[in-house]
Formats: sequence, C-alpha cells, structure tokens
Amino acid sequence: MVKIILRDREFEVRAGMTLRDALRKCGILPEAVIATRQGEMITEDEILKDGEVVKLIAVISGG
Repeated sequence: MVKIILRDREFEVRAGMTLRDALRKCGILPEAVIATRQGEMITEDEILKDGEVVKLIAVISGG
C-alpha cells in the first residue's frame, strides 16, 4: 500500500498505479496539489511503489 497525506487527511492506495490515478481515486484534483516523496517533487506519471509515503501540498490559485 501507498500512503498519501494531504494536510491532516491520510489516504491509502494500492501500489503500481500512477500518482495521477491515485489522486483521482482519493478525490483529489491532480492540478490542485504538488506531490513530494522523501522531500523530492514527483510528477503525476510517477508509478507508486509499495510502502511509499507521498505528501501533498495544496496549491492556492486566485486572481
């Protein structure tokens, strides 16, 4: 399993899917967050591996 953390919420998804698919499964818009793994930014097409923890940073946009 892969753990995805956004603020005070945690989600678990199965390993082997892309970050984009995992975010959609959790109901998170991929364009609304920046994902990091071990302090490094990762892209939406990154394949998630078992045991990983991905931390999300909400992107605030406005006009």
